Amino acid sequence: MKDLSARPHAGLSFTLPGLRAAYQAGVTPAEIIAEFQARLEAVNDPGIFIHLPQHEDLIASAEALGSFDPDKPLWGMPFAVKDNIDVAGMPTTAACPAYAYQPAEDAFVVARLRASGAIPVGKTNLDQFATGLVGVRSPYPIPKNSLDPDIVPGGSSGGSGVVVGHRLLPFSLGTDTAGSGRVPAALNDIVGLKPSLGALSPRGMVPACRTLDTISVFAQSVADARAVFKAAQGYDAAAAYSRRLDYAAQSDVPLRLGVPGHASLKFFGDDAQAASFAAAVEQAADRGAEMIEIDLTPFYDVAEMLYEGAWVAERFAAIEDVYRMEPDVLHPVTRAIIGKAEELSAADAFRGIYRLAELRRECEPILEAIDMMLVPTVPTFYTLADLEDDPVTPNSNLGTYTNFVNLLDLCALAVPVQPRDDGRPGNVTLIASAGHDLRLAAGASRLFG
Repeated sequence: MKDLSARPHAGLSFTLPGLRAAYQAGVTPAEIIAEFQARLEAVNDPGIFIHLPQHEDLIASAEALGSFDPDKPLWGMPFAVKDNIDVAGMPTTAACPAYAYQPAEDAFVVARLRASGAIPVGKTNLDQFATGLVGVRSPYPIPKNSLDPDIVPGGSSGGSGVVVGHRLLPFSLGTDTAGSGRVPAALNDIVGLKPSLGALSPRGMVPACRTLDTISVFAQSVADARAVFKAAQGYDAAAAYSRRLDYAAQSDVPLRLGVPGHASLKFFGDDAQAASFAAAVEQAADRGAEMIEIDLTPFYDVAEMLYEGAWVAERFAAIEDVYRMEPDVLHPVTRAIIGKAEELSAADAFRGIYRLAELRRECEPILEAIDMMLVPTVPTFYTLADLEDDPVTPNSNLGTYTNFVNLLDLCALAVPVQPRDDGRPGNVTLIASAGHDLRLAAGASRLFG
């Protein structure tokens, strides 16, 4: 690794406050882009990015910002974009080279961030077609976990999680259907914001499950994630699944936290993870949260539906042309999972929809009795070797506390807590009803900031 101290901005904090202070002191965006590229070279991980523009093009984008503009909240902030979200001038592949296309315009969210002064610097690696929570289902080199290369990077937004985990950028965009904006956060010791469905327009994003998808945000702090969310969110009349959500109407309420009872917690034998979560619960209680024990059983029942019936068929609908015309270009695990849809009927899909409605009714009184839910982000950790032995079970287990969130139309925020006893990162997730994204950020800052 190169000696970073030899560079003038090597010690600079690549966070929103750190870079804003640097710009106010006279540092230029072009200098920050050059420093980002040097840091990326030093990390030496070819699996993080699928596409990186030429140095000259990135410098030109930085110089095009002109003089520092304090009215633009993200002025000069470099960020990465998961490669199933469109950025004009960069190909979109969804980690399937045969699927690649050149978008004519930015995704709605990317355009909002550019208008706030941010600079997209490249497209990050992912589990192909955003199907997976492990980060290894890609035809490209696999991104290495930023803390331990033996651990999976997390998916499907692996590259976006890793690049922020290395502190190479202040934030990145991922997507989240089953936990892809939260699992990489837990495994790379960063913040992962899974917004309310429709809060960030999905226009310009390759769908996985259109009814469940959202663009997500990775950042190094809750405050940074909140700032990016505020810049990116907004109603998009041209997107069928965009929603009008009134964040201004939110007000503080007593913090009643729903915490899973011991009988409904799952750690798959990982005692260090169990101890880490218990310590986080104790910290939240010490900081004033009222703990209300809840039963996660109906939430687990919802989670099991994600890869059954209607929602497997929805993934199939998103890539049917590729599946039928060029099945060999699909990752074998991705093809096997999505191919199950061929055994399903339209009646099966409706049965799934009806069952989900029943389970939502079971979850409603639990959610109405609390302000937020507090759960582990992941139940345990898995290594690359674990995935070689079994490519499916570890992936399913990683979604234990994430798979039900989008099906129930909830928002979630994954936040780092104290490291585990073995040194691996601790991370918990706060979950709330749709439209409470900013309240989640306030709660996380109060309890774990």
